[in-house]
Amino acid sequence: MQESKTIWHNGKMIPWGDAKIHVLAHCVHYGSSVFEGIRAYNTPDGSRIFRMKAHIRRLYDSAKIYGMKCRFTPEEITQACFDVLDENGFTSAYIRPLIYLGYGELGLCPTERTPVDASVVAIRWGTYLGEDALDKGVDVCISSWTRLAPNTMPTGAKAGGNYLSSQLIAREARRLGFVEAIALDNRGLVSEGPGENVFVIRDGVITTPPLTASILPGITRDTVINIARDLGYEVRESDMSREMLYVADEIFFTGTAAEITPVRSVDAIQVGDGKRGPMTQAIQEAFFGLFSGRTEDKWGWLEGNPKKC
Repeated sequence: MQESKTIWHNGKMIPWGDAKIHVLAHCVHYGSSVFEGIRAYNTPDGSRIFRMKAHIRRLYDSAKIYGMKCRFTPEEITQACFDVLDENGFTSAYIRPLIYLGYGELGLCPTERTPVDASVVAIRWGTYLGEDALDKGVDVCISSWTRLAPNTMPTGAKAGGNYLSSQLIAREARRLGFVEAIALDNRGLVSEGPGENVFVIRDGVITTPPLTASILPGITRDTVINIARDLGYEVRESDMSREMLYVADEIFFTGTAAEITPVRSVDAIQVGDGKRGPMTQAIQEAFFGLFSGRTEDKWGWLEGNPKKC
């Protein structure tokens, strides 16, 4: 990760080193933050942010679920995402808008004295799961940690506190010598990775767990479903048992950070030929083609700075 020069914080651009919060901020003690991960790509038409509207909508949906009333409008946060790119001279970057409860008074339940703050950061961040992961794939395990049950915490919200669960899953995988892990839900069915959705291919059919499997409704997940169907593939959103992963022809992760990353083994059981499969490669090429100009953006997913359009 490469630091940027400035960060948008509560309506102002401030130096990277000045982006600080109080040690008694509510989010520090109780995990009360919601955020998004968004990528900007350098395209033949200039810098474009991928699926900005969908990300900002999910950000505000997450804030609504947790009762955070942001003082900034979605349009202001959207413009801030473009502004941090321009301020730092980035044409491609990873963007992190964040809404969180700041310093008011100590106590579990926020009060009218607890401010709702907002920041937007842009950084240069490479391939999330390794430099050659997009080509060669990654080795994963099934985690011993169960994903959050739907009646415990809302997995549909991209909240900071939810990622304590993700940390346990990811750290277990690293400790056991794997790159990443896949968690099961409270029913023992396939859910998701700690920061990625999961797709399984068998006999030419693509299957991914439904939203009821305690997953985050991923923007890249939705993107891949649309691209795959546009390519003529059958895509099902369906519950999957653990053994489906062991007999899959292909498996891949999706996420803003992970993009589309193949899985080459699960619990040391080889997936298919042990490398990126042909359907995964076709979907990857169509996805990355959006940013090179080889794939038509028929969905209107690439969004330019409204100040420059």
